[in-house]
Amino acid sequence: MKIVIIGGTGLIGTKTANLLRGAGHEVVQSSPSTGVNTLTGEGLDEVLAGADVVIDVTNSPSFEAKAVLDFFETSSRNIAAAEKRAGVGHHVALSIVNTDRPPGNGYFIAKVAQEKQIKASGVPYTIVRATQFFEFVGAVAQSSTEGTTVRIAPANVQFIAADDVAAAVAEAAVAAPRNVTYDIAGPDRIPFNELVGGWLKANGDQRILVVDPSAQYFGATIDDSTLVPLGEARLGKIRFDDWLARSAAVPA
Repeated sequence: MKIVIIGGTGLIGTKTANLLRGAGHEVVQSSPSTGVNTLTGEGLDEVLAGADVVIDVTNSPSFEAKAVLDFFETSSRNIAAAEKRAGVGHHVALSIVNTDRPPGNGYFIAKVAQEKQIKASGVPYTIVRATQFFEFVGAVAQSSTEGTTVRIAPANVQFIAADDVAAAVAEAAVAAPRNVTYDIAGPDRIPFNELVGGWLKANGDQRILVVDPSAQYFGATIDDSTLVPLGEARLGKIRFDDWLARSAAVPA
């Protein structure tokens, strides 16, 4: 099976490619660095020629609300058009759990727009919605830092390891398209402040953690239902403490 991963040189794309190649599939990792630009459409027809499955794990280079919306709407439209020309039979996309719920978060709004385009494209699809990754806890700490203080809400979260995300995406890619959206999440619900505090301690980070119920997550106010699945979800195998113990945490 020929599988093209768009955004394939990033964290999830690389891990997914390794899993699929290990299972014997022909995998092409595409990105702007390989000459494929989903915003302009450049290189899409060439890379999708003969593809059975397309995996979209692209990410916007900007987190500004209008820019990220334009990115996902334009990219999704160009990818779908190229898939139809190539006769691709299955589109797999990675999205975010509860992306349609938090108010005021431009990135989440853009992911909703992406999902709508995928569903309306006419190409058979599977959308995997994941919770946030352990690998991004450092970035969360940085975005929540004021001086030497890190302000984090005590809301429960259910972060997941990138390895578990890649496994779920790879599994979806080799299965038949189901035209469904489903959730994946980490095995445990953990107060957000404990998650970030654990990362700071493991990395010898001397910033002071302050528990603040009003602290926002990238512009959105969160509670116990924001960053966890609200219904049934497939759970990853890797727990946060185990990930901290065996992974090189990403510096803030």
